Amino acid sequence: MLRIAVPNKGSLSEPASQMLVEAGYRQRTDSRELVLLDADNDTEFFFLRPRDIAVYVGSGQLDVGITGEDLLLDSGAPAEAIMPLGFAGSTFRWAAMTGAAMSVDDLPGKRIATAYPGVVEAYLRQRGIEATVIRLDGAVETSVRLGVADVIADVVSTGTTLRNAGLAIFGEPLLTSQAVLIQRAGAEQPPRVEQLVRRLQGVIIARQYVLMDYDIPNELVEKAVAITPGIESPTVSPLHEGGWSAVRSMVKRKETNAVMDELWELGARGILVTTIHACRL
Repeated sequence: MLRIAVPNKGSLSEPASQMLVEAGYRQRTDSRELVLLDADNDTEFFFLRPRDIAVYVGSGQLDVGITGEDLLLDSGAPAEAIMPLGFAGSTFRWAAMTGAAMSVDDLPGKRIATAYPGVVEAYLRQRGIEATVIRLDGAVETSVRLGVADVIADVVSTGTTLRNAGLAIFGEPLLTSQAVLIQRAGAEQPPRVEQLVRRLQGVIIARQYVLMDYDIPNELVEKAVAITPGIESPTVSPLHEGGWSAVRSMVKRKETNAVMDELWELGARGILVTTIHACRL
């Protein structure tokens, strides 16, 4: 039986469960459920705190888990990412008091406040920087004003919260993170994990692409196919009415309307777009 750790709450929880549902797995309907058996897929789900998932997977008690890349690194657990999942993106940045004119070169000897000490310590260690890391559970942006720290390292979205606290971002991001599927470091992937990976990859691709069908005069097929080359090659079939062909191809979802405009201007008609719910490529 495959044992999977899923985030119980937070920004990772709902997207992770939704992706698993799209991949064909059963998910809980009651948020109070902490263990769920999916007998049809011979899989058991354990709903855990996102910060704890890497520890359970790294210990070998659970086969795989979904957590943030930042939480994996912060945990220090012997676990590794199998694949990125494309949601819950975040960026970690340095910040200091506005006007301090700080740079990464100024970090040695400084006090750095963060809710992710493992992330910060790994960054400092890789670069041979000696500094004092101060762990806080939240609201790290107030630590500089209160004299607890000289610098903070935190997840930054728009930067508004930092500016309101009198802080300014400096240097390049120390980490960009997203949700990842993880396993114990060095572990082999059994068939059921390989199946899970294929299913999740199918969901990711299905979210990125749509299926586009259109009719095109035969003399314009080559030009149309150049616009919609698909993943491997589009399907081209003759229509009952002579001189026309039907084309079916996968197109990147974000480019849908631009591609439709280009096909229409070329001479395509009957352009239809269909959502892809799952696929294997």
